[in-house]
Amino acid sequence: MASTVLSPLVWMVGGALLSWAAVTALTGIDTHPEVLYGMLGPLVAACGTWLVTKRTYRFKPEQLTGVMVGGMALKAVFFAVYVAVMLRSLELRPRPFVLGFTAYFIALYGLEALFLKRLFAGRV
Repeated sequence: MASTVLSPLVWMVGGALLSWAAVTALTGIDTHPEVLYGMLGPLVAACGTWLVTKRTYRFKPEQLTGVMVGGMALKAVFFAVYVAVMLRSLELRPRPFVLGFTAYFIALYGLEALFLKRLFAGRV
């Protein structure tokens, strides 16, 4: 059971960290903090979503839709606060932060969708 939960997390975290290292190496250290912080919000949210989804599907699959809808509302608030805090409090440059945030958001939720498809097919 632990390996089936952790495998998607390993892919998400490992892929995000490797891609962040590649972006940092290719673009230079000056984009390092913005891309990192742009990655962290979507990564934490995607990993949390996966853990809750997997647990709900395993123990109460009939409640999964409601849990996912509630999670979407919670994540909308989280992302709004996260972006505001990152840009105002940490004074990150908006362009690399928003580009990193958007890229990781799309990539991680696309990856999560593939894991959900496998979960519903009984392969995760």
